[in-house]
Amino acid sequence: MIMGHKIPVEPQARLENFLAHLEAARQLQREWMTYGLDCVNLYFDDVDEDWWEKWVEEEPQSFEAAVIAFLESDNWVAVRVRKQLQDKPICEIASKLDKYLSFPQEDQIFAIKNFLAGKVVVGDSYRYSTIEIDEIELFNLAAELLEKLEEIRGRNL
Repeated sequence: MIMGHKIPVEPQARLENFLAHLEAARQLQREWMTYGLDCVNLYFDDVDEDWWEKWVEEEPQSFEAAVIAFLESDNWVAVRVRKQLQDKPICEIASKLDKYLSFPQEDQIFAIKNFLAGKVVVGDSYRYSTIEIDEIELFNLAAELLEKLEEIRGRNL
């Protein structure tokens, strides 16, 4: 006790945890020395099954494929994007979004917002589709979509 306060036992708990891990490592070493490579069977049930083939066959999903999967999901952002761009195929939407993420970071949200608004670049000006949308709502949707795309990109790195 220091000035009426009880010293937390955390260091003691951490020491006990360390000693438990140390003992487990020693046990593994003893089993390795006793059984050799067969000691793996003591720790893993399916070591002789096809886990290696399954693991090798699983290729990482491309960013565009992950975006397509997201756009086909029931996520409210994906649903709203599909509703907003109902005349465009999902694979085209994913391709455009992938392209917009290659833009400088400060331009990405505006490119996505313009795409959602149906604005098409023609020369130095924009041509608008007939869809009427609240600009603030559209900007918020673009921001949410950009956040989701960043999450997907983070998972695919």
